[in-house]
Amino acid sequence: MAPEKPRLDDLRIDHKPARKPASPVNLVLPVVVIVFLVLAWFWWRSRGSALEVQTALVRENTAQAGRTVLNASGYVTARREATVSSKVTGKVIEVLIEEGMKVKESQVLARVDDTNIKTSLRVAEAQLNSARSSLDETRALLKQAAQEFDRMTELAKNKIASQSDLDLAESNAKSLSARLARQELDATVAERQVATWEQQMEDSIIRAPFAGIVTTKDAQPGEMISPVSAGGGFTRTGICTIVDMESLEIEIDVNESYINRVEAGQAVEATLDAYPEWRIPCKVIAIIPTADRQKSTVKVRVGFDKLDPRILPEMAVKVGFRESAGEAKAGRTLTIPKSAVQNQDGHDIVFVVQNDHAERRAVTVASTMDNDAVLSAGLSGGEKIIVDSPASLKDGAAIKEKKP
Repeated sequence: MAPEKPRLDDLRIDHKPARKPASPVNLVLPVVVIVFLVLAWFWWRSRGSALEVQTALVRENTAQAGRTVLNASGYVTARREATVSSKVTGKVIEVLIEEGMKVKESQVLARVDDTNIKTSLRVAEAQLNSARSSLDETRALLKQAAQEFDRMTELAKNKIASQSDLDLAESNAKSLSARLARQELDATVAERQVATWEQQMEDSIIRAPFAGIVTTKDAQPGEMISPVSAGGGFTRTGICTIVDMESLEIEIDVNESYINRVEAGQAVEATLDAYPEWRIPCKVIAIIPTADRQKSTVKVRVGFDKLDPRILPEMAVKVGFRESAGEAKAGRTLTIPKSAVQNQDGHDIVFVVQNDHAERRAVTVASTMDNDAVLSAGLSGGEKIIVDSPASLKDGAAIKEKKP
């Protein structure tokens, strides 16, 4: 069979464009779309299976520095206060003070009748003068006796005077020497006696023991005064009462159940009943280290930061003991609903919301009050926790919040 001849159509050139290869973008795009759809499906499915829970915020309670931790009441007292009296019993002849008068230390306040004391003083002075005169006489006689003894000694050496004359001269000299020693002692006694009566003269003058203000005047001229009670109603035991206004402070009886809230140097705010709007800054001076068994209280001394003429002894005062900044910082706590706390394996735990999942967190419960629990550790203020968590809730479980 003869071969087929080529046709004209076989020799025609084909002008159709060559087929291009597929682009990588066109290959990746469908894959990304598929992955996105799968993830969206899983997300939708997980949202549908998330536990619906109720949440609450952790509340942070920071105690403010200076807040009142204890209230009490007491009275203004004077640390230096004295009822001034006389050292001797006598009749008051002069009183130089009045209530409200300011006096200086050692200022004369009153005088007691010193007539008898002056008489006794004059007698003692006369006895002293007599003793001194006797001393002068004895010294002169002793000088003469000593000279006579020296002469007799020389004469006895030369065999002119007898031994008897020498012994007599020696005896006279020794006798006068002994008399002089006794009279010197008598003169000393007389001097001491004069000093005693002079002191009694000084004691009849009543002086202020310290600077202050006279608050009471207790005696008048003509009245009898005694340093001790005479057992009757006609003898005074004091001239006046003086108060050192620079020593004013507050005395407070604090119930021993609350004394742990008080410490030395603690800031105190005082309010006088006479001036209820006036806040007086004070501080604790000391806590008296003993308790009153009958009242179950402990005495606390409070001092004024700055004294004022309006503050008077025996004024009633109310005080508030303030909390220090260090105590306030140490007193920072966290509060959450009590229903958020669960006990698992003997430990207190809560579930914290983290990225739509529940995170198990151990906490330390310091105390509970009503429907709240006070925490000292485990959480931070502002965190979101799950309240009344369902029994099926586990660590890491997906959750969604209930809408209010």
